[in-house]
Amino acid sequence: MKIIFIVDQVYMHGGIERVLSIKANYLAEQPGYKIHIITTEQKDNASCYDFNSKISFEDLEVNYNRKKSYFHPANLLKLPKHIGRIKSYIKSINPDVIVVCSHSTDTYFMPFICKKVPKVKEFHFSKSIETGPRLHSKNILKKYFFKFADYVERKYDRLVVLNHNEAPYYKSNNTAVIPNPLTFYPETISDISNKVVISAGRIARVKGYDLLIDIWDLVQKKGTDWKLHIYGSGDEAYEKKLQKTINEKGLNDSLKLMGATSEVQKKMLNSSIYVMSSHNECFPLVLLEAQACGLPIVSYDCPHGPKSIIDNNTGVLVPLYDNETFANELIDLMNDHERLVAMGKNARENAANYEIPKVMNKWQNMFEDLTVKRV
Repeated sequence: MKIIFIVDQVYMHGGIERVLSIKANYLAEQPGYKIHIITTEQKDNASCYDFNSKISFEDLEVNYNRKKSYFHPANLLKLPKHIGRIKSYIKSINPDVIVVCSHSTDTYFMPFICKKVPKVKEFHFSKSIETGPRLHSKNILKKYFFKFADYVERKYDRLVVLNHNEAPYYKSNNTAVIPNPLTFYPETISDISNKVVISAGRIARVKGYDLLIDIWDLVQKKGTDWKLHIYGSGDEAYEKKLQKTINEKGLNDSLKLMGATSEVQKKMLNSSIYVMSSHNECFPLVLLEAQACGLPIVSYDCPHGPKSIIDNNTGVLVPLYDNETFANELIDLMNDHERLVAMGKNARENAANYEIPKVMNKWQNMFEDLTVKRV
């Protein structure tokens, strides 16, 4: 079976790129599968994740201006070249299924080219963010854009969403729920002995690290010798703002922005609690990784990912933006070692449900279903 995955690039660290590497590598080793990855702006950069040598790569060299909207005139002028090159490549491969991974211009025209080939669109963000604009926007263009997006989504053979709470946001009946696969499952787990709380991810406003700093300030005021380590890189302006807030609150001794790391598993194994303060999430892979390392989790109950992963046996879901409760829950866990250990063991067991073969079996079943219907 020949599968084409379409993504903008695979040289920048991110959840889409990481999950793609896992799925593509797994399928490349399965009998009868041939995997192709098409990028639009790889620009001769090396992949940031390891890909199996059996996978074929093709960069279309469209090179959109990432500092502008994909719908900016400067980028729209590149669209004909993009469509022409991708049609030519698809015809040369004659794939059985096409999967659109990233949410770029491909999303809006793929259902209308090479129509005989089944097409799947993945969604890696929570569509809850569209609720307000859809209901209350006075912008006519935006309203028509949402109608156009709904129309396009109905034209895909499948829309893959990451949890059941996301499916109702879509206007079509072609959704399939397939969670992200677990990236690692270490032989050992954290012994919950280090007084370290950890968070990791892209340094971006949606991750709510400014709120996490406020929460940690409350924790410190109630007295603790624990440390909070935040790993990641991203928005430099936002990171500077975060560091300024840390300085102003006098938290430098207990709260550290650690920068990016390629050893997140090691860092988790040397921690005892994982925290998440995001405004919204779809299916945060990092929570599964934390569970695989045996870490209890304290997280905002944001739309909609954490509630798909965390329950009362594995962590604590805090009402969104309730910083006082978040801080109190953290302190309670810090002072209850037996509860931490029990939650960590339960978290580890839950993570096993998302091991790669179990999740990829759902993808393979979907591919088989789509190709049978094609015949």
